[in-house]
Amino acid sequence: MKTGVFIFSTEYSIRMVDLARALEERGFESLFVPEHTHIPLSRRTPFPGGEPLPREYSNTLDPFVDLTAAAVVTRTLRIGTGICLVSQRDPIVTAKAVASLDLISEGRFEFGIGAGWNQDELQNHGTRYEDRFRVMVDRVKAMQAIWTGEEASYDGEFTHFEPAWSWPKPVQKPHPPILLGGETKYSLRRVMDFCDGWMPRGNFMADPKTVMEELRGYADEAGRDMNSIAVSVFRAPPKADYLAKCREAGVMRVLLQLPSADQDVVMPLLDQYAALQGV
Repeated sequence: MKTGVFIFSTEYSIRMVDLARALEERGFESLFVPEHTHIPLSRRTPFPGGEPLPREYSNTLDPFVDLTAAAVVTRTLRIGTGICLVSQRDPIVTAKAVASLDLISEGRFEFGIGAGWNQDELQNHGTRYEDRFRVMVDRVKAMQAIWTGEEASYDGEFTHFEPAWSWPKPVQKPHPPILLGGETKYSLRRVMDFCDGWMPRGNFMADPKTVMEELRGYADEAGRDMNSIAVSVFRAPPKADYLAKCREAGVMRVLLQLPSADQDVVMPLLDQYAALQGV
């Protein structure tokens, strides 16, 4: 089982280049960052994690710019979005951003995706809240067409473009791994439909063995090989006994949370987390 971290990277947290170097030096496998373009003041949608909404949600850096900085100062560290709000993004522009970052990182990018929870934020980007999952699926499938086609075209419910050229193509073939966040039965069926992995949260994966058995049921239903579905537990509790359960259950990766703080806070925590690798 691999061990990575995620952080809401902000202007007041540890510099990304310093964090990326420190992670690679300590043998961590991966670094993930989330995305929020902005947080509308109207706040009609309650924060799923409970109020008040943490400050870092409205202070996150652009994930593709941020991860590019991490890519250029490392050689083995995998980098990823956890998660990219695809339902708020133009698919043609995002397809190029993903492919460019995969090229710059020499094939180390992981594309964690989600539909979003903030109704106001979604609507500011022209997406209706009730359409967000269908928009997400449609746009990802459009991006897959761009990544894999020499002359790509797509005609979907929310996305349409005539045959076009778009380079670069991703280094990883057919494209970087697509990891879907979400824990409903609908999310799991979407994983089976078009994704390479699943990114459930640690509180949902309290009993890793039971959840992995449930996932196997969805894989059997869809005719998918369970070995083709990489599971990354997001915000995994940094406890040796829990991580051991994840390993025994067949989890591929755990992602431990780092605070949006400076290096004086983050570096000692990294050393603590490093001791948990290989549990």
